[in-house]
Amino acid sequence: MNRHAIRAIYTFEMARTFRTLMQSILSPVISTSLYFVVFGSAIGSRMTEIDGVTYAAFIIPGLTMLSLLNESISNASFGIYMPRFAGTIYEVLSAPISATEILAGYVGAAASKSVMLGTIILVTARLFVPYEIAHPLWMAAFLVLTAVTFSLFGFIIGIWADGFEKLQIVPMLIVTPLTFLGGSFYSIKMLPPIWQKITLFNPVVYLISGFRWSFYGVSDVSVEVSIVMTSVFLLLCLGIVRWMFYTGYRLKT
Repeated sequence: MNRHAIRAIYTFEMARTFRTLMQSILSPVISTSLYFVVFGSAIGSRMTEIDGVTYAAFIIPGLTMLSLLNESISNASFGIYMPRFAGTIYEVLSAPISATEILAGYVGAAASKSVMLGTIILVTARLFVPYEIAHPLWMAAFLVLTAVTFSLFGFIIGIWADGFEKLQIVPMLIVTPLTFLGGSFYSIKMLPPIWQKITLFNPVVYLISGFRWSFYGVSDVSVEVSIVMTSVFLLLCLGIVRWMFYTGYRLKT
C-alpha cells in the first residue's frame, strides 16, 4: 500500500476545499440553516409532534442527510472529473499507484469533507432547535457510512460524465427528489398505505430512517434493514468502480 500516494491525493483534495471555503462549507451550511428557520421555526411551531418528537427536531436528520448526500456526490465527482478535464489525470495514472490507492485518496477526501460538513450542520442546528442524540456512536457510524457510500457514487458519476452538465444531472434530478420524498420532512407512516409501500422502493428512506433512529430511537423502517440496504449500495458502488478501473472506462478522456 503506497501511503504516500494516498496522502498526496488526499491532502491536495482537502486543500482544494479550504481554497473554496465559501462554496464547499459555508454555502451548504447557510442553505440548511434557512431550512431550519423556515421549516423548523416558522412552520414547526404550528405542527404537532411526530412519534413524540417536535417537528423542528424531527427534520434535523433529514436535512443533514439532504446536504450530506449532495455534497458527497459533488465533492467526489468534481474531484475526479477535473483532473480528467484538465488532463492531469495522466500524471496520476502514470505514477506507481494502484486503483485502490487512487480510490482511497479521492473518496477518502470527499467523505472527510462531507463528514465535516455534516458535523458543522448538526452544531449549527443547535442554534435553532434543541435536540438530543440517543445513540451517538450509531449516529457517527451512519454519518461516515453514508458519506463513504455516496462519495463512491459521486466518483462513479465523475468518471461517467463527459461534460459539466452531466455532473449535475444525477444530484439534481434523482438524488435531491429522492431525498425530499424519502421522509426528510415527514414520516412515511403519515402517507396512505399504498404510498407507504411505494416509498419503500426509495433507497434514501433507509438512510434517513436509520439516521433518525440514532437521534430519537424512532424510525420508519427497522434499523437493521437500514444498515443492510446502505451496505448493499456501498458494495454495489465498489463493484462498479472496480469494473471502471479494470476496463479503463472513460478514465483517460
